[in-house]
Amino acid sequence: MGSASSSYRVIYLDVDGRIQKVVFSRFCSPYDIKELFCTALGVPRNTNLSLLDASGAMVSIDPTMPHNTERSPYRVLPMTGGQFAVEGMKVVEIEKCRKDIKKLREEMASRHNSNFLEDNKKLTPRRDVPSYPKYMLSQQTIDALKKPYFDVWLWEANEMLSCLEHMYHDLGLVKDFNINPITLKRWLLCIHDNYRNNAFHNFRHCFCVTQMMYSMICLCSLQEKFTQVDILILMTAAVCHDLDHPGFNNTYQINARTELAVRYNDISPLENHHCAVAFQIFTQFDCNIFSNFDSEAFKQIRQGTITLILATDMARHGEILDSFKQKVDNFDYSDEEHVTCLKMVLIKCCDISNEVRPMEVAEPWVDCLLEEYFMQSDREKAEGLPVAPFMDREKVTKPTAQIGFIKFVLLPMFETVMKLFPQIEEAMVQPLRESRDRYEELKQIDDAMNEVQKKKSENLTMGGKKK
Repeated sequence: MGSASSSYRVIYLDVDGRIQKVVFSRFCSPYDIKELFCTALGVPRNTNLSLLDASGAMVSIDPTMPHNTERSPYRVLPMTGGQFAVEGMKVVEIEKCRKDIKKLREEMASRHNSNFLEDNKKLTPRRDVPSYPKYMLSQQTIDALKKPYFDVWLWEANEMLSCLEHMYHDLGLVKDFNINPITLKRWLLCIHDNYRNNAFHNFRHCFCVTQMMYSMICLCSLQEKFTQVDILILMTAAVCHDLDHPGFNNTYQINARTELAVRYNDISPLENHHCAVAFQIFTQFDCNIFSNFDSEAFKQIRQGTITLILATDMARHGEILDSFKQKVDNFDYSDEEHVTCLKMVLIKCCDISNEVRPMEVAEPWVDCLLEEYFMQSDREKAEGLPVAPFMDREKVTKPTAQIGFIKFVLLPMFETVMKLFPQIEEAMVQPLRESRDRYEELKQIDDAMNEVQKKKSENLTMGGKKK
């Protein structure tokens, strides 16, 4: 049954000393297999996992993973807390660094008299040389990274960090701006540590948005039209755009009168917080990839990055898109206002671009988003706050959630960008149209099933009355 020729695979896992047998079809996707492993561990399905063989070597989680036995089970570890993979593919504790980190963070807080981050935030960089694996990416992976169809579910956290590092090198940003490669590693690790383990707004979402930005830079040949400073701003804003997201949106922050809403006067509280965390990280010399910039150049980078992160507040969607529509037919790359507006639209496209990807990549993100929405609406009900219908588990379905969003938000924006970059039609706009059509078909099926169920209920009621 466990042979390679069988339709099913049997894998044995060591879960805290207990042997768990997991059976799956060899046609399962890596994402499906990881979900099974998460279930075996009793952890949330979006938890990052590392699979290790008896020698401590990391095993890829996919249908082709080597067969094992009860006597040689794989160790499967959730990548949480102080654990991360390092060279040699071993999982080690980094708590020895945490005391230094905490001490430096406290010194920084006392210097700046700032307490906007909770005590458990990991803002200060690790003091050791960052040691996540520098993967030798295959040419296939390097090529796929530049495409909108890239499967973001196949990678663990340390692999995503290496891919992000590759993007900065490949775009020439490390060379052109004399960024210290070790500083780049430390910064990316600190970024990873300051994304929470939310169902949707997590480090994988950060990677997803940044990879889409990288693919748009490549697909639209933006380096021929923008300055390298603009490219650096686009990439860095994408990396930082949801830092320390609490998993509850601006509407909740404002209605619940949270500390963030009070601090930022109900004006884009989350986006302002993401900016603040990003630049708190840059105040740390060991994480400051801009340390070789003079004060004027840094000011330009800072303002540009803040502008783009603030543009991701969906409350400003209509305002930003309308402004871009007024410019697109006579777009002028020498006009700074035009270029800034385009950059704002580009990060907005990347931030909400999941439906551009293939169905098997996009659909799990809908589940993750609904999970986060339902957590918020449950809390809002418990606290007596208003609940948005699209977040209410009793009212929303996947088709109803996606149809309106694709038709009235995604397609109008991407089709406007297509006027400037016709090459995105096949790679990005057509997949959106197909996704819309697929969800409309699903809604028709749902509606038909609901109608059948309604008639059955009516017949049962009438039958009861006759008796």
